[in-house]
Amino acid sequence: MKLPMIPSSSSATKKNCGKGGRLLCCESCPASFHPECLSIEMPDGIWFCNECTIGKKPHYKQIVWVKLGNYRWWPAEICNPRLVPFNIQTLKHEIGDFPVFFFGSHDYYWINQGRVFPYVEGDKSFADGQISINKTFKKALEEAAKRFQELKAQRESKEALEMERNSRKPPPYKVIKSNKPFGKVQIYMADLSEIPRCNCKPTDENPCGLDSQCLNRMLQYECHPQVCPAAELCQNQRFSQRLYPETEVIKTEGRGWGLKARTELKKGEFVCEYVGELIDSEECRQRIKHAHENHATNFYMLTLTKDRVIDAGPKGNYSRFMNHSCNPNCETQKWTVNGDVRVGLFALCDIDPDTELTFNYNLDCLGNGRTTCHCGSDNCSGFLGVRPKSAVVIEKEEKAKNAKLKAKKRKIKPDTKQTHEYFCFRCGDGGELVMCDKKDCSKAYHLLCLNLTKPPYGRWECPWHHCSVCESPSASFCQFCPSSFCKDHERGSLVASSLDGHLCCSNHNPKSPLAPESFSKIKIKLEPQEPSEEMGGNSL
Repeated sequence: MKLPMIPSSSSATKKNCGKGGRLLCCESCPASFHPECLSIEMPDGIWFCNECTIGKKPHYKQIVWVKLGNYRWWPAEICNPRLVPFNIQTLKHEIGDFPVFFFGSHDYYWINQGRVFPYVEGDKSFADGQISINKTFKKALEEAAKRFQELKAQRESKEALEMERNSRKPPPYKVIKSNKPFGKVQIYMADLSEIPRCNCKPTDENPCGLDSQCLNRMLQYECHPQVCPAAELCQNQRFSQRLYPETEVIKTEGRGWGLKARTELKKGEFVCEYVGELIDSEECRQRIKHAHENHATNFYMLTLTKDRVIDAGPKGNYSRFMNHSCNPNCETQKWTVNGDVRVGLFALCDIDPDTELTFNYNLDCLGNGRTTCHCGSDNCSGFLGVRPKSAVVIEKEEKAKNAKLKAKKRKIKPDTKQTHEYFCFRCGDGGELVMCDKKDCSKAYHLLCLNLTKPPYGRWECPWHHCSVCESPSASFCQFCPSSFCKDHERGSLVASSLDGHLCCSNHNPKSPLAPESFSKIKIKLEPQEPSEEMGGNSL
């Protein structure tokens, strides 16, 4: 290797603040942090960063920074071992090592994960203004930036092609007619003696029909042909016989794929069974975790019993295409068929032909990780899993809207409903957040940013309300991070920033407390104080 001997000046490993000092280093990669930046104590023994904990690994054609010996951090591209020159393939290396191509010098070398760090867009600019920069290193920065843009364009082109392909036909899945157990999950089968017998007769006009007085139908049990008195004339065997009306998969406006009825449906009529893989709770958690790690946004899971879940993602029927609506025309019902519980979709009202079929997903959302609803109903709640607005609420909103149009000026009472921000107050990113329970506080945080593994139990107040030095109630607050100080420690801890005079702590530059891309994420909200409290010199 012939790399310029330039002392390492990279701050790529100091991810939070870019400053040196006592650092907490990851055992698997070069990432390092100040313990105080993570709000944790210096742990005993080895420690792994969040990306290594979730198993994130470097991949081929990724631009990275490489640290080799006493040389400075150098931009390189991870290569497929089969595509590098033969003499590089035969070099001695350990299991887990991978070859990299150095920009500027155009050399190859085998390296491991502990000596590479991801290259991000804009890394080229860190050398701007440096006078004594080596020409080879400057050339390497230019080549790395150009190659990064090429790979980015290829990735975006591939994603656009995939989106166009998916827009023509639905994503592939395996079609099945009934639930398929996965792993140790079992499908129950009752004995004929255990199946209830209804009181219908073969001479009835519609034995066990929709408008009949069939006892099994009322209790949501499906009749068995060998037990039901109506035998072959029984009309309550729709699950077993798969008596589905004609439907069609369609492309909707802004809501992906959907399902519409081709024929007229009456209220209470059976539409179809919701089928898929039967998985247990542990497998369900693993699949959701894997989906989040791969940025998947479509889920097809529906709870069957307390320990069984139907996942129609990899396997299912056309019921998986039914969209959510806050004002649905179908609903899910749990029926007992041959001793086991199954889920069917039934019409809530009379449905005309060529009408899209929808049902309420009734999602259980955690924190602020909510999915926006695009159903377009008049009573739309705005998010999946939030109770739709009732007619009374809609009427009140209409009256309030009309009142605002009047010329008469009136004092409007402030909205007392507590709202929370959709971005973590520490890192500025969205996702599943833990919200502060203190009155009038809108702050929210990631569990990892709080160094927690599960949401706190009971009423919880965020770190912003406790002094960063002694944990006493805070009197002065930094408006750009969770740092705050009590009356004993507030002197000199906060200064006015150039952003409307809001106070900031020593972790921020008063002239530019926030990066430009963070302005749209962070909302400034002043912490209210009681009228009886004495306002300090640095208080808001």
